[in-house]
Amino acid sequence: MGTLPQILDLLVHLNRHLEALVSEHGAWIYGLLFLIVFCETGLVVTPFLPGDSLLFAVGALGGSGVLDAVWAGALMFAAAVLGDALNYFIGSRVGEKACARWPRWVRREHLDRTHCFFERYGGKTIVLARFVPIVRTFAPFVAGAGRMNYRRFLVFNVAGAALWVVGIVGAGFTLGQLPWVRDHFSTVVLGIIVLSLVPVAIEFVRARRAARPAAISNQAALPPQ
Repeated sequence: MGTLPQILDLLVHLNRHLEALVSEHGAWIYGLLFLIVFCETGLVVTPFLPGDSLLFAVGALGGSGVLDAVWAGALMFAAAVLGDALNYFIGSRVGEKACARWPRWVRREHLDRTHCFFERYGGKTIVLARFVPIVRTFAPFVAGAGRMNYRRFLVFNVAGAALWVVGIVGAGFTLGQLPWVRDHFSTVVLGIIVLSLVPVAIEFVRARRAARPAAISNQAALPPQ
């Protein structure tokens, strides 16, 4: 597994790495893009894979002619839908048991954070979660564990995947050709990563604030020693 600086370099300089992969492997890069998006959305053990930044980089490279943005976007849309569907069925089969059995890989705090999203937004969480790292990976798992009606889930799944892929690939295709964006691509991608983590940070702070009064009240209820 790569070191943290190597992972950050991969995320921030996705355009360079993708260009190198295209020149080295040609059409095989489309299969790799499918696999990354499928694993990021379909397996609760891989929430660290690039999502938003990858889509933006693909759009930008599509605008410059390095990749076919339409073909890549279609494959990543299919990967996002199939990944969420797989994650839903895994959640419906193992659900909460996964936390107890594999706590290192299926983090309890990630599931709790996603539960907060469901409590706040309901079924729309599946759509909104597409734009929130980590929550994007755990939302279909939680939906399956909670026995959400699959037809209803499928509608949100397809709608969310379409908005996510078309929106971010389209933004990369359009904005990636602007001179300032081309010259500061690493800064733009880093900004996308930071912005996409803001909702996670907000929910974390809210959860901590909500837990604090409960902890204080529980402590006050304890009998004196």
